[in-house]
Amino acid sequence: MIDDGHAEPTGPLDEAVSAFVEDFAYAWGAAGNPRMEGRVLALLLIVDEPYLSSARIADLLQASAGAVSMSTRALVNLGFLKRHAIPGDRSHYFRTEDDVWGGFLAGERDYVRRINSTLEFGLDVLPEDASRPRTRLTNALRYMTWLVGHHRKMLAEWQEYRDSTAGAAPGGAAGETPVEPARREVGS
Repeated sequence: MIDDGHAEPTGPLDEAVSAFVEDFAYAWGAAGNPRMEGRVLALLLIVDEPYLSSARIADLLQASAGAVSMSTRALVNLGFLKRHAIPGDRSHYFRTEDDVWGGFLAGERDYVRRINSTLEFGLDVLPEDASRPRTRLTNALRYMTWLVGHHRKMLAEWQEYRDSTAGAAPGGAAGETPVEPARREVGS
């Protein structure tokens, strides 16, 4: 590895961090997503490092290189992770933004734009007398067009909320009583 002044964490994850990673992965999986993606994202959210190599991710999570590769690829495509390059180093590195959820929302808009284009193509290739498929595609296109506008509004509202609560405790806006997060006993 090229020495860029960055030292990756050494040794296994401590018990509390490992519990967070697995709990996050469970919640991620309960939403219908692959648990391994949740483990990778949780790790990059909680480590105090600017980026980690895919090999180090695999080591810390005790996971196969293939599982990490598939998960990082999916998370990059979804907008949750960013690739990080070190000149002269062929290893793969990944990081999260400080506002990973705002980045996801912005990335989701790109997905919606791509779907819009595909739906427009579908309408172009349909015969004019195909009224039911045309109605379905038209409604899908209208929905996606509305969603793009809604994403802009949601992202602006999120950024305003994020900035207004910057000095507040997690879970509460400035001047509000924060909701205490559920505490879990490590090892239970």
